[in-house]
Amino acid sequence: MNAARRTLIASLIVAVAGSLWGLYWMPVRALSGAGWPGALGSVIVALIAGAILLPIVIWRRQDWRRADRLGVAATGLGGSAFMLYSVGIVEARVAVVILLFYLTPVWTTLLTRFVFGRAVHPVRYVVIVAGLAGLVLTLGRGGGLPIPQRPGEWYALLAGLFWSLGSIGMSARSDLAPVESTFVFVVGALGTAFVLFGLSPTWPSGTVWPPALSTTLWALAAGGLWWVTTMVALVWATSHLEPARVGILLMSEVLVGVISAALLAGESLAPIQIAGGTLLIGAAVLDVASDRLTVAR
Repeated sequence: MNAARRTLIASLIVAVAGSLWGLYWMPVRALSGAGWPGALGSVIVALIAGAILLPIVIWRRQDWRRADRLGVAATGLGGSAFMLYSVGIVEARVAVVILLFYLTPVWTTLLTRFVFGRAVHPVRYVVIVAGLAGLVLTLGRGGGLPIPQRPGEWYALLAGLFWSLGSIGMSARSDLAPVESTFVFVVGALGTAFVLFGLSPTWPSGTVWPPALSTTLWALAAGGLWWVTTMVALVWATSHLEPARVGILLMSEVLVGVISAALLAGESLAPIQIAGGTLLIGAAVLDVASDRLTVAR
């Protein structure tokens, strides 16, 4: 396969994966509606994903001996971010959770500059201002204080922060193959789910066993399609694309998530929140632009 064709295929994979994650609220909310509220539905999804990956991981267990331990920890932190995101879209409005997660460029810039002491392109300071302004507008609905009002919104903010930390570590140290990376994601996600359950125990509601066919199909799709297939494909695709292109293509998640939640769940945003979301997406675009400018210098 020549380079141009590989780039095209990888770009399509990232765009489709982003769009699918924009619809991820559907299976986890279906599980919540079927009697698995809070983190329980996400735990089921992660367990299914782990069960699919475990035989492959055991078969290739020798690969773990060469894995960078810090890279493994960073990958697990990325899984924690995904679990927080997964629970967040059950407990808060989909569009708000997605937008708050996309505060990631702000966290990454702050961590890179002020925690790790690395120089950043001046454009990234504009990213911080735009992102924080977008945060204030997104959370400041109805003239209230611009702070999260629901647990799911706090989870979304933490998810973005954890993803920033994890992505920095993965970029610098992770040497795992796509399947192993996804399995570590699942392990990190499950660990976080148990913490969330301990902080706010939720139990199955109603009759959950035997599960309805639709519930079973949603759970299998979420674990097999969203968590395994898209994650393995994303890890492969991002290794063949420059980060700037990946960042732009993954924004399909925002578009699909916001529109689908408005059309199918009746979750529209107030004008001030639309303005805030525009600033958050603008910050993400500027972040991508700064990557290109840094490479060009």
